[in-house]
Amino acid sequence: MFSFLVQFIPRAVVQGVPLMYGCVGETITEKSGNLNLGTPGIMYVGGICGVIGAFFYENAVGDSMNPFLGVFIPLMCTLIGSLLMGLIYSFITVTLRANQNVTGLALTTFGVGVGNFFGGSLIKISGADVPSIVLSRTSKLFSATLPGASKLGAVGEILFSYSTMVYVAILFAILAALIISKTRVGLNLRSVGESPATADAAGINVGKYKYFATCIGAMVSGLGGLFYVMGYASGIWSNDAFGDRGWLALALVIFTIWRPGHSIWASIIFGGLFILHNYIPTGVNLANKELYKIIPYLATIIILIITSVRNKRENQPPESLGLSYFREDR
Repeated sequence: MFSFLVQFIPRAVVQGVPLMYGCVGETITEKSGNLNLGTPGIMYVGGICGVIGAFFYENAVGDSMNPFLGVFIPLMCTLIGSLLMGLIYSFITVTLRANQNVTGLALTTFGVGVGNFFGGSLIKISGADVPSIVLSRTSKLFSATLPGASKLGAVGEILFSYSTMVYVAILFAILAALIISKTRVGLNLRSVGESPATADAAGINVGKYKYFATCIGAMVSGLGGLFYVMGYASGIWSNDAFGDRGWLALALVIFTIWRPGHSIWASIIFGGLFILHNYIPTGVNLANKELYKIIPYLATIIILIITSVRNKRENQPPESLGLSYFREDR
């Protein structure tokens, strides 16, 4: 049993980290009252932007890659691409005050289309025999683990065998939880999400907080796409390979009752559910293995039902979530 956990937990963590990035990013956004259903598209754009930066840098320098630039260039490309997606959403919903649900869904469709277009273009440029791009050198830089972890046995394997981006995701979750609950900025942000009219009357710039939270949330979510490609998929980009991870990240926001600190353990649980079918013995009946793949989605439905019947005020979403703020209605 212990040996099973030593193998299972690290894989669950790596599988769940993209969900953690998406969950933390969307929680920050929703705390401002913006419901960004474009998170799956933002994660997709974050992934492809990192791939674009890594692809051209690898091809430009060949084998003489600078480790710092090999990480910095894809990282900045991801952050810039995700920021642009956040700005698009903010401009449409905050400045133009369009419907947030429609805008978010359109942003997801747009993001997936952009990712597939540029991904397909890079595949043609590379002349690959298979419909994918392999960035193994960049992935190796992103996948570097803490030195000495292998010498700690099972403890090292479970706690210290991950790449830097895994620990950054956990740090983001903790920082987001502390800032939202313990600082003046977090108080103002929660005020904007609960009652923008009251916050506006108190002198808080509602539009600025909505823009800021949405853009920061988008950049954090985009890092989930970068980690999926470089940390989980070993630097391999294939169009439509993300699956439903972006939507599961949105479900995690509800499951964690809008508390980013809870995303650490929740994402690991969901990551474990994602790979559980690989560990359930099915014999020669492959149909059962396919059936077991619905476990994370079934769990999502059950969680959403349970969450919807919670009546405690602290478990409810921000009061103005999904509603555009019209100052003249104050």
